Amino acid sequence: MRSPQQFQKRAGRWVRPWRGRRADAALAAAMFVVMASIVLVALARDPGSLRGPGVGWPLMIVTCGALYWRRVRPVAVCVVTMAACAVYYPYTEPDGPLLLTFVIALYTVAAEGSVVVAVLLGAVAMGFVALGELSSTVNHLQDAALWMLAGWFVAVVAVGGVVRNRRAYLREAERRALAAERGREEEARRRATEERLRIARELHDALGHNISLINVQANAALHGLARDPGGAEAALGAIRQASKDALRELRATLGVLRQVDEAGQGASPAPAAPGLARLDELTGRAGAAGLAVRTSVEGEPRSLPPETDLAAYRIVQESLTNVTRHSDAASARVRIRYRDDALHVEIEDDGPAAAKPSPGGGTGVDGMRERARALGGELTARARPGGGFHVRARLPLREGRPGPRPAGDRSATP
Repeated sequence: MRSPQQFQKRAGRWVRPWRGRRADAALAAAMFVVMASIVLVALARDPGSLRGPGVGWPLMIVTCGALYWRRVRPVAVCVVTMAACAVYYPYTEPDGPLLLTFVIALYTVAAEGSVVVAVLLGAVAMGFVALGELSSTVNHLQDAALWMLAGWFVAVVAVGGVVRNRRAYLREAERRALAAERGREEEARRRATEERLRIARELHDALGHNISLINVQANAALHGLARDPGGAEAALGAIRQASKDALRELRATLGVLRQVDEAGQGASPAPAAPGLARLDELTGRAGAAGLAVRTSVEGEPRSLPPETDLAAYRIVQESLTNVTRHSDAASARVRIRYRDDALHVEIEDDGPAAAKPSPGGGTGVDGMRERARALGGELTARARPGGGFHVRARLPLREGRPGPRPAGDRSATP
């Protein structure tokens, strides 16, 4: 037994070739065959009733042939069929159902053209019928038949108007569906672009910080290898820890690109994104690179939204990286202030710019500013009048849960 989908597909192969102009040609041919058959049968039954044969056949050919152009010129076809009927019925005997061609043309005007024009043409046709009945001594149509004919015209125009409205509705629905599809595609492209930028920013912050520390410690180890073996050993230990942290953060960042759920395969999930809970670890690494970092926390610490927690951590990380790479500062200060509506992060150092700044693209400050703006906050970065650099960020907060309060002031010294 065929499924409904197979039946619909099979029916579509039969119906598809008979759409459009082919369907109109088939309709015109079928109407001529029907009318010619009726006339020939009537003549066979009563040969003496023949009247005006030279007019009847050409009018049937004209009206049926006009139906081929009914979708292209609906109003013109309707006028031609109405005029042909006005000549055909008074002067031809026996007469066939030529009025059907006008009915089809009237429906086409309502469905393809204008309902108002179809109403006017139907009214004109009813006027011709009424005039013919009044001017003739023979009552061809009874009163009931006259009203039935008027009902035919009204029904045909109404059906054509409904079909026209439905087609307009379907076109509008299709247009909206296409617009929605384009909107979804644009939204998907926008989200993909934002995700690529976010991953690039994460890689820059995570790798840039740790690789900068590795570079500083490697230089210290090379210069102190002969003079201070103990210091060189400490520097190599710091390099090992920095490389370990870089790999861990790289794995956490690239975890968003995984398309297969590792947890479902029994593998360990990717590490969680860093936050202010690892602030001591971050400042400790900077301290191991020779930068004395003091941190202070003001206000009641609370559980932060993940994106806010990560942004605050990355801003501190990038700021300390810039101090290490681009400044000769000996110390820096990190201040975290919790407020009711926002988290304030400030980082400042006391040193002048390095005589030979480290090479780089200079996108660190822009990346920090983008992070703050993405959360609806703001970030400013400028040189201090007395020397050094000052970074200040404001990140809006949602309501969070109170967390354990860390120590008010902590120091990380080399």
